Amino acid sequence: MQVSVVSTLKRCKSVFQCINKLSSSKLKSNFTPKVDVRCLCSSSRRYQGRPVYNGESSELYDVVIAGGGMAGRAMACALGQEPSLQNHKILLLEGAAKPEMGKLPEHYSNRVCALNPGAVDLLDSVGAWEEMVKQRVKPFCRMQVWDACSDAVITMNNDDLSENLAYIVENNVTIEALSTQLEKLSSNVRVDYETLVTNVHIPQQNVVDEANWAEVELHNGECVKARLLIAADGANSSIRKMCGIDVLGWEYGQSGVVATLHLSEPSENNVAWQRFLPTGPIAMLPLSDTRSSLVWSITTDKAKGLMQLKDEEFVEEVNNAFWDNSHHDPTIDSISQFFQGILSTISPEGSSVRQLPPSVISIDPGSRGRFPLALGHAMHYVKPRLALIGDAAHRIHPLAGQGINLGFGDVECLADKLVEAAKLGKDLGSLHHLLEYESSRQRHIIPIMAAVDGLKRLYSTDNQAVVLVRSLGLQATNAMTPLKNAFISGAST
Repeated sequence: MQVSVVSTLKRCKSVFQCINKLSSSKLKSNFTPKVDVRCLCSSSRRYQGRPVYNGESSELYDVVIAGGGMAGRAMACALGQEPSLQNHKILLLEGAAKPEMGKLPEHYSNRVCALNPGAVDLLDSVGAWEEMVKQRVKPFCRMQVWDACSDAVITMNNDDLSENLAYIVENNVTIEALSTQLEKLSSNVRVDYETLVTNVHIPQQNVVDEANWAEVELHNGECVKARLLIAADGANSSIRKMCGIDVLGWEYGQSGVVATLHLSEPSENNVAWQRFLPTGPIAMLPLSDTRSSLVWSITTDKAKGLMQLKDEEFVEEVNNAFWDNSHHDPTIDSISQFFQGILSTISPEGSSVRQLPPSVISIDPGSRGRFPLALGHAMHYVKPRLALIGDAAHRIHPLAGQGINLGFGDVECLADKLVEAAKLGKDLGSLHHLLEYESSRQRHIIPIMAAVDGLKRLYSTDNQAVVLVRSLGLQATNAMTPLKNAFISGAST
């Protein structure tokens, strides 16, 4: 194997522990911010319409959110509906045009996400989930993951199949539902579409005075000031770069190929399928009784080749990726079958039979797309008057479907810290509670990132020794129901 799994995990663990130690040492400092009561009161007037310019031609806000993706919009909704923040002014800046509302496209989008129960709870709390269910949401109650190099398989589901593991939702459906809620919050949250941030100035020290608020320069020449600037502008965050926050990460040399698949026959289609190939994992996620969404992580050169194929040829490649057993080794299969027999005797309730995924007959014309895959982790999530959320703070391989779920976790955590600060009359941009947010999220996110990166590397080889070890490990995990339930519970938050 080109890269040692053990050495890679040790490197991830040591670096991430260093980051977490730095954050924790800041959090334990004896710093106590000095609050200017007059300053707090002067900006706590309820926002009504467009705020006026002050003498320095800068508009004043309590919170400015840069980036109107799913995480940014959810952040604006969470803050805008909070009673303790009703007298605070909030601004959301979005570079794209306002989405078309109330018209669901006939064809499914090729960009989807698997929302876990924790993300659904957040969306429900801001009123967006009800709107999403009215449009297009597809739950699944079972997931099957198996190795292309052996018979090893793991199935995940709740005991009685009555509870859903997650929900497959198109990104544009989530965006529209959150936008609908923002319109209802227009008295508290102002949204500026087609507005780009060109420069950012944040203070080097944690000072309450208005002169040390974050300054955000816009492409139209305007400037706004904020107690707190929240960067939600994606993996290539320009705000993160402007503020001098470095990123630890690496390219995977892979691309994610996506498409909307047509299944050979209608079915309940409530199972998510994922197969680990030596070139990367391929997943089929349910959209409806006859449609599924493809997410295929594969080497960049092969991904480019897939994009050039005719639709019929592409469909054949997809079916082969799910069904072909040419990577199997007879010796490994024999050992795996023997080991499975032992596990079935010890733990009959933990054994499961590998089901066959549905076959694909066609794809939506023009639904194929490709995007690069990488790992990225910001060295800091916060600075004085600045917080990063979503992909601006962390970028993860899609094999576990945790990207936006981690982002929504950021939203919930940061909103809780800001609400707590507002109730205590503290400055929203104070580094003290921002560091609490950073520490809390890093403790949750770093282990997930390390585990996903390790899995990606573990399954990116067909070395016989590695295949045997991982196959036996997957079978053992599948037989241990409490361990599987722990994984399901951890992925749900």
